[in-house]
Amino acid sequence: MLECASVARRRLVRALLGSTILLAANASLSTVQAADPIRIAVIAEAQAIAGAAIPQAAQLAADEINAKGGMDGRKIEIITYDNKSSAADSVRAFQRAASEDKAHAVIASYISEVVLALQPWSARLKLPFITPGAASNEIPLNVHKDYARNKYSFHGYLTSKAQSQAVCDAAKAILVEGRQMKTAVIMSEDAAWTKPLDEGYKECLPKVGLKVLDHIRFSPSTTDFNPIFSRIEGAKPDVIVTGISHVGVQPTVQWRSQQVPIPMIGIASQATNATFWKETNGATEGVLFEMFAAPGTNVTPKTAPFAEAFKAKYGSYPGYAGYTAYDEVYYIADAVKRAGSTDPDKLVEALEKTDWEGTLGRIQFYGKDDEFTHSIKYGPGLVSGMMMQWQDGKQLAIWPPNVANGKITFPSFVKAGTAAN
Repeated sequence: MLECASVARRRLVRALLGSTILLAANASLSTVQAADPIRIAVIAEAQAIAGAAIPQAAQLAADEINAKGGMDGRKIEIITYDNKSSAADSVRAFQRAASEDKAHAVIASYISEVVLALQPWSARLKLPFITPGAASNEIPLNVHKDYARNKYSFHGYLTSKAQSQAVCDAAKAILVEGRQMKTAVIMSEDAAWTKPLDEGYKECLPKVGLKVLDHIRFSPSTTDFNPIFSRIEGAKPDVIVTGISHVGVQPTVQWRSQQVPIPMIGIASQATNATFWKETNGATEGVLFEMFAAPGTNVTPKTAPFAEAFKAKYGSYPGYAGYTAYDEVYYIADAVKRAGSTDPDKLVEALEKTDWEGTLGRIQFYGKDDEFTHSIKYGPGLVSGMMMQWQDGKQLAIWPPNVANGKITFPSFVKAGTAAN
């Protein structure tokens, strides 16, 4: 009996010890899991003027979050891929981000064709991703048409439709009312994002008082813009309204060298980058271009500090997609915190409830029942446009008045209408 009792006690001790070890192991595993980093893959055009700031800004945001202890103790890990402006390379990077690098979310590309190529893979792999710059209406429309499948895609920039309206709003204030201009020619590159942009222009320009005299779409591979500008000069418009992203340097240089006496205003993605003055050897003087955040502006209290921190780290101010990429890292991390998980479906639900003051403004997404599902909202109190102008090597905000830090001016060869009294 005594021997049996002794054996029983030994068995009990072993069982208790085993349970203690198992509990300790589980606790240790939970601690490790809780401390796992939040992995964000960044797929971008690192060698392109408009795309270079995307991975840089994302890393800056991660560094800031990590310096403060991470998000609930979890560090942000940025995994970068240069897609070389290729949809095929982007798809391969997206697949690698999911299978090898175990990314929890992806920030991907400023090129609409690339983003549209990634949407099916985001759906298939159930990996949430946000674009920092692509404008095509089709990106959020695809989510709206098949929400159950495409809900993992978010459009972290303004749609082409919203951007055309932003340009028209600015043109009305500074050109129609401010300079008494009455006519325009639309000049856009032939790309997925400019089709709805141009349709938006053709609809809203006449409404704000600018009659459209001609509509020119050119190949992104165009190298000689002199014939295009000659055609525009023949139409004698008061202003050229642009939709250009993949090109920028060549038309700007030739606009200046040909002394085209017509101002340019609109979307010019490369002009948003601080290096564009150097790239064009100053030919961009007087060019007007839309942005949603810029150095030296008070769009929000975060705008100028980010621009200065970016310049201090990388030597120049960011292009437009740098602002969006920076914001996206922050509100992805915030969504993980609110979801309490990196589970894709829970992360999507949290992202849909985003209400984040970023460098661009107050960021919210259109809902499931909106036409542009998962695109950021445009309008007063949210994200709204401002018109910038290159002057003496600097990007100055011209409109609206509440963010302006400069006044409109043009090179001597430009006929800029009659200033209103």
